[in-house]
Amino acid sequence: MADFDLVLKCWGPVEGDPSRYGSLVLTRLFTKHPETQKLFPKFVNIPQADFATNAAIAAHGATVLNKLGELLKARGNHASIIKPLAISHATKHKIPVNNFKLISEVIVEIMAEKAGLDASGQQALRNVMAIVIADLEANYKELNC
Repeated sequence: MADFDLVLKCWGPVEGDPSRYGSLVLTRLFTKHPETQKLFPKFVNIPQADFATNAAIAAHGATVLNKLGELLKARGNHASIIKPLAISHATKHKIPVNNFKLISEVIVEIMAEKAGLDASGQQALRNVMAIVIADLEANYKELNC
């Protein structure tokens, strides 16, 4: 519970401008891990130079961060949020679980740089994301994915 609270203390800027932060997250993800761009069919032909200004990337990044905000506010009581997320990402979007680990670390970096998440907050976010990813992975296994 303390980890969730620590992260939520710095979540205000993200909640206030999820498109900006979402753009930063996906731009960094696609730049650091170019293979992840291929997992998003509507983004596959966007040149790297256009990531930061692409409205569709910002909108999808906002969706990602808004969902993460829901998960944070659930403070670990997130089964009803995780299950549909796992189903869609495992069966429809075909996103390997490892990619959640990649984006999690990018979110930690962006939160540290842009939202004032200090070292203890960064560790708290990593702890929270480890729980979320473990629960996603458990759902993937139930789906045989």
